[in-house]
Amino acid sequence: MEYANLHFNQEEILNGLRRWVECESPTFDVRAVNRCMDIACYDLAAAGARIERIAGQSGFADCVRARFPHSSDAPGILVLGHLDTVHPIGTLVKLPWRVDGRRSYGPGILDMKGGNYVALHALRQLAKAKIATQLPVTFLFTSDEEVGSPSTRTLIEEEAKRNAYVLVPEPAPASRGVISGRYAIARFNLEATGRPSHAGSNPEAGRSAIREMLRKIGAIEAMTTENCKLSVGVIRGGQWANCIPTTCTGEALSMAKQQADLDNCVHAMLALSGENNGVSFRVTRGVTRPVWKPGAKTLRLFDIARGIAREIGFDISHESAGGGSDGNFAGALGIPTLDGLGLAGSGYHTLEEHVELDSLIPRSQLIAGLLAHLT
Repeated sequence: MEYANLHFNQEEILNGLRRWVECESPTFDVRAVNRCMDIACYDLAAAGARIERIAGQSGFADCVRARFPHSSDAPGILVLGHLDTVHPIGTLVKLPWRVDGRRSYGPGILDMKGGNYVALHALRQLAKAKIATQLPVTFLFTSDEEVGSPSTRTLIEEEAKRNAYVLVPEPAPASRGVISGRYAIARFNLEATGRPSHAGSNPEAGRSAIREMLRKIGAIEAMTTENCKLSVGVIRGGQWANCIPTTCTGEALSMAKQQADLDNCVHAMLALSGENNGVSFRVTRGVTRPVWKPGAKTLRLFDIARGIAREIGFDISHESAGGGSDGNFAGALGIPTLDGLGLAGSGYHTLEEHVELDSLIPRSQLIAGLLAHLT
């Protein structure tokens, strides 16, 4: 196949990717995420796309939909990614862009700016080689994936339904294969409400919301089993050291391979609501990602991807994975979806986040092959 002979240059990829990575874009900083969307819009437009800027909802930043001109209006290929990250502004001081040996570091480089960028670069290389895709191609970059996509799920699902295939350049699994299914995830909001008093002169009169929250955290994490794992990742409580705290809030997450296991976990979490020793505790359900099980259509898509990889000169496997992504939504709808098409690396969501340089060209070639081959 002619796409197997496309010329990809590692330095060219890194030079373009650096601009995306050095534009920090934590989810809750709307202006920062929109600055990153601006950079993506420029590169997408330069590649020939028709850009649609979709105003952010519920306090989140904008999304970008980019459609590439095509002679057909048939259902096409959706490249689905997010540009928000978990890293706060200023992370570049501790995790600066750098190329160190066989790795390149930076906030969001692995999750998932690197994958997004190489997907766009792959399409550009096809155009330079005058290799036309057989189906229309649309890119959709969203702004709130790291908090469960609360404002973009409908947008993602409706766009996925307009397409025949969905490609998600999230980080590659450790096997360097692809992801063909994902576990279910549910988030929860926690709130404890106690009674205030002066911590020095009359602490016995108060009822500490923080103490009750800590007690509940122990109960929540003790509910973890092989079938459903729970964790509490956010706690906020108190304002003055000399006051018994009246309120404490938190956020928890659960993950399960099977929907029934997640449903049981949700039931157990909601049952924690109640009152103890004068402190009320309330659990409310947050956003949920449905179980995505690999169906026959997704497995056929994997077979195509594996054939392309072998033509290029390597092999891939497929697996179901935890962590959740927007691929859950498309895959759960039964649309042929491949996730984990992005770069190999590790340390995402930490100050060691990096990509492996030797994955840049093979993963670019694989995505280019899929874009060119799918019919």
